[in-house]
Amino acid sequence: MTETPAATTPAATGRTPADGGYGDGTRCVHAGLPEPAPGQPFLPGPVFAAPYHLDPAAGPTAAPNGYGRPDNPTRRHLEAAIGELEGGGCLAFASGQAAITALLLAVPRPGDTVLLPADGYFPVRAFATSMLETIGVRVVFTPTAGPYPPLDGVRLVLLETPANPGLDVCDIAELAERAHAAGALLAVDNTTATPLGQRPLELGADLVVASGTKALTGHSDLLLGYLATRSTELLDTARAWRDTTGSVPGAFDAWLAHRSLATLDLRLARQSANAAAVAAALRARPDVTGLRWPGLADDPAHAVASAQMRRIPGIVSFDLGSAARVARFIEASRLVFAATSFGGLHTTADRRAQWGDDTAEGFVRLSCGIEDPADLVADITAALDAAR
Repeated sequence: MTETPAATTPAATGRTPADGGYGDGTRCVHAGLPEPAPGQPFLPGPVFAAPYHLDPAAGPTAAPNGYGRPDNPTRRHLEAAIGELEGGGCLAFASGQAAITALLLAVPRPGDTVLLPADGYFPVRAFATSMLETIGVRVVFTPTAGPYPPLDGVRLVLLETPANPGLDVCDIAELAERAHAAGALLAVDNTTATPLGQRPLELGADLVVASGTKALTGHSDLLLGYLATRSTELLDTARAWRDTTGSVPGAFDAWLAHRSLATLDLRLARQSANAAAVAAALRARPDVTGLRWPGLADDPAHAVASAQMRRIPGIVSFDLGSAARVARFIEASRLVFAATSFGGLHTTADRRAQWGDDTAEGFVRLSCGIEDPADLVADITAALDAAR
């Protein structure tokens, strides 16, 4: 094929009634901000407090803040912002792992079965096998792309789409219908896509969990996670778990995250465009195998991704054959940093096998930053040539 892959899907510019008629850029800039007040900043600075002043007579019922673990106005502003983008109520957590383990520990009960992605985030799979099974929760794994087993008797289905790091995609609406018919809850890890890439709650999911450390905040300077849902019952369950365990983000991290949301639309647009350009360059190289980016017309996930997603993320995966060649590639590059995580302003390459992930030794997850596309493609091409 010779066509240039699209950086976004046709739905990327669309607006839904839930948006109030506003586009993604406008929504990101204004999400979660307080009402304008003369003399006040657009986004109030972080509130640092453990205890707050209490009413001597009424106690904590007289004001929204009593103690910093459950109560913080900076965190509430961030939760309102992410909730607007995801389309549900939101709870912020100290990290993405804190959010997803809260879901897995607060919702299933001993004797329940949970279905997890066999190719999803490795630490989540490791946690499930090392912890959930020891407390009597049965864990079943299935590939993101399927086929999916019968869901009868399953309490919770967790999808990660696009999957990290392999980038397979599954049909959220179809799985939601199957899960609900079987009496199961459907949760979607939306880390890779972000709420601007897809809206699982609108597609029928009961819950969304995600790491805000990555593309959502995008500056590689904080740890954050969140859970979103339209169910008051599920939100209350997750809130009770979070407030009891104390897995809350600090006020400054919450403020940094909210500040960063304003540029989410701009960052994702450049990252996706860079991924399209990089993927097009890599597909022409015989020394690169296993190329995956759902924006490519011949990618196995393209059909589902183009129908379901509003934009394709800025992550490309491929195989260079060996760990040594990956090291030579990164050392030869001037723009690609060796780092884990993804979604930041700088392009990074992560050889996932070094973390114990069950990927090939030469497998690379490349997270495209916001560099100029021509510069990035030229640098990656030259580095691959040097690594040969």
